[in-house]
Amino acid sequence: MRETLDLKAEPRGKLGKGAAYRARTAGSIPCIVYGGSADPVPVQVDGRTLGRMYGTGAFLQTLVMLDIGGQKTRVIPRAVQLDPVTDRPVHVDFLRLTPGGKISLDIPVHFRGLESSPGIKRGGVLNVVRHEVAMLCPVDSIPEYIEGDLSALDIGDSLHISAFKLPEGVRPMIRERDFTVATIAPPTTYTEETPQAAAAVEGAEAAAPAEGGEAAAGGAAGAGAAKAPAGGKAPEKK
Repeated sequence: MRETLDLKAEPRGKLGKGAAYRARTAGSIPCIVYGGSADPVPVQVDGRTLGRMYGTGAFLQTLVMLDIGGQKTRVIPRAVQLDPVTDRPVHVDFLRLTPGGKISLDIPVHFRGLESSPGIKRGGVLNVVRHEVAMLCPVDSIPEYIEGDLSALDIGDSLHISAFKLPEGVRPMIRERDFTVATIAPPTTYTEETPQAAAAVEGAEAAAPAEGGEAAAGGAAGAGAAKAPAGGKAPEKK
């Protein structure tokens, strides 16, 4: 079960851009709470507290128990408007989580059995195709994550969504295919030519014309020797 964080909120008496600007100037963030059978309720929350929650990087998957003047409502952030300059939240939409209902969320993916995977032992690399999977979850039992087992995967094998043991009532949003979540990819190798091998090739290439030259020189010497007299001494000129 996913953890629920507490957040205090105050009703907003006035609406409009001017009222929202004054709330931000005072250190609050304007919000709206909607969904379920109740009417939308405009509220405001402490800017620093909301900023810390947003800074976790998983704000849109965070369950929040919103305390509005003593009345608690379980909600989840569905939209965040950011300042174009500071990139800080300036408005948040909260969706009420009605008991017995369902909600679509991106659930993080975790893995186990990495150290015992035959593919990893042989130098393979884990290639995560989906770090999060869109799931339809009951609002009363939203999982923190889903976990897949890699212990039987070899190089070239894939882990599909059907291999995950999902909590009761949790279903992937993609139903028409058994999509891939992770694979064991072959290792990447790079062979660099050694300097000794390169020198050996250069030496062989350089030796080939040199040997040809020696053979030609030897042939010329042989031709000159064939013209000399049998006595081995050249005739004297008179």
